[in-house]
Amino acid sequence: MTTLSAIGEFGLIRRFSPPFLKKLPKDLMGIGDDCAVLPWKGRMRLLVTTDMLVEDVHFLRAKIPARDLGYKSLSVSLSDIAAMGGRPESAFLSLALPAEIRVEWLDAFFRGLKDLAAAERVRLLGGDTTKSPDLIIINIAVIGRADRERIKFRSGAKPGDLICVTGELGDSGGGLRLLLKDGPVDKDERYLVRKHNRPRPHLEEGAWLAGQDGITAMMDVSDGIDSDLRRIMERSRCGVVVDLERLPVSAPLRRTAEKRGWNVHEAAAAGGEDYCLLAAVRAERIKKIETGFRKRFCRSLAVIGRVTERTTGLRYFAGRLPIKLGRRGFDHFG
Repeated sequence: MTTLSAIGEFGLIRRFSPPFLKKLPKDLMGIGDDCAVLPWKGRMRLLVTTDMLVEDVHFLRAKIPARDLGYKSLSVSLSDIAAMGGRPESAFLSLALPAEIRVEWLDAFFRGLKDLAAAERVRLLGGDTTKSPDLIIINIAVIGRADRERIKFRSGAKPGDLICVTGELGDSGGGLRLLLKDGPVDKDERYLVRKHNRPRPHLEEGAWLAGQDGITAMMDVSDGIDSDLRRIMERSRCGVVVDLERLPVSAPLRRTAEKRGWNVHEAAAAGGEDYCLLAAVRAERIKKIETGFRKRFCRSLAVIGRVTERTTGLRYFAGRLPIKLGRRGFDHFG
């Protein structure tokens, strides 16, 4: 008998999804990307995404301020909208709560959610509440919009494309490692914990990239690039080669990794929850897109690898030296 841990999260999705994908209308995109895509008005499409956060799986109540948790709960769903090149419109929140939770904790949670909702002009329109025996469960659904000509899927990458990321990698995973041990002890470590607790969805970056000629695929970095690149590979039927020395890593993470004996390459590749964006870019367009990105956002669009033929799989190098990671990206059941 096969267990869920044997097939993993994405094996589960592959197992149940085929019947639900049959005979879908041509202009409707279902299971398999960061958002579902539904027809709306003219060229405009609705984007729909939902994310669940479970206490002791996605967060530790004692380790994250309630206000930060409210912010993060919305951020992870907005990041899916960013990955499709869209803009968020409305959110729906469902909460399962223990009866003994303090109202002051809930007040702080909703202040954090409002912080991000106000900044990104997202309306909270409803949801559901229910009693939980002991753990907090948070589910947020977000509806967004995008021009059908600008929507970016995971399935468009082609051999020869370059793989880029819109932000630094590994900070959030480093912050989590600190929280699970003795907690932050200096300014660098507090920086990493904050990046874990309050990730910023790259909505402006996603919308800008979606408007550029030459972007062939896109998704957000939620489980670490080691896992998320595999999702692009699966949908685009390709392989990927990554140069670990080109992964953008913050100075606080480098200093903390050196001090604590972490492998900084593994922290960057497998950490997860950075919520920046992965993009595949046609090689002949990269210089123009890099220049435009730097002008628009005052930082680099980091090229970390290239798309290859499917048979090569996912390979890592440090310069010309092949590397095997000791850690893998996140899988709920793996």
